[in-house]
Amino acid sequence: MSTIAGVLGGLGPEATVDFLAKLVAGTDAERDQDHIRLLIDHNPTVPNRHDAIAGRNPSVAPQLVEMATGLERNGADFLVMVCNTAHAFTEEIRAAVGIPFISIIDVTVDAVVADGHRRVGVMAAQGCLEAGLYQQALEAAGCEAVLWSDEELHSFMALVYRIKAGERDDDIASGISRLATSLVFSGADALIAGCTEIPLVLAPDSAPAPLYSSTDLLVQHTIKLAKEK
Repeated sequence: MSTIAGVLGGLGPEATVDFLAKLVAGTDAERDQDHIRLLIDHNPTVPNRHDAIAGRNPSVAPQLVEMATGLERNGADFLVMVCNTAHAFTEEIRAAVGIPFISIIDVTVDAVVADGHRRVGVMAAQGCLEAGLYQQALEAAGCEAVLWSDEELHSFMALVYRIKAGERDDDIASGISRLATSLVFSGADALIAGCTEIPLVLAPDSAPAPLYSSTDLLVQHTIKLAKEK
């Protein structure tokens, strides 16, 4: 029996589609049957995670727990979630299920640390940064998180919401690139794309420093786990 991956998705939709496309492309398969079996809850109705983390809206943990338990009930052997910010509710998800929930934060930080980086620029959305997800994980690994100013973070969020709205104007990619360069100027020797919208407009070979895509790293880890016997 094959291992089944459960995907909490839709947060946002296009980032989830990007994750799934990369999962298919990255799987060593010669026929349909060689691909990974997935159960996907593509649920864009989950309320704004940033507002929940900031206390402006109720917690979205109940919606995420419902997604996770539904995937487990339907046969998933492990879970992944295609949204960095929503990992602020990791504790509630793990407490509700009996199968592993793989953290995109941990997978990404592990890759950065394994390559020897110590001052890491964190390109992440407001809620993710307010929750301290990458800052805490990097600190625990002996690394320093290099962050944007409040003004730069505001600019990033405006770009992210344009990406979510389906815009792909050249100024979006150039704006994300400038924000990446700012972190390098502030001393970062590597960058984390800690928002799953970033890979939609910024490729690693266009970044001003080694760029670790949380989406790509979660894809690699999902394939590895699903292919384990």
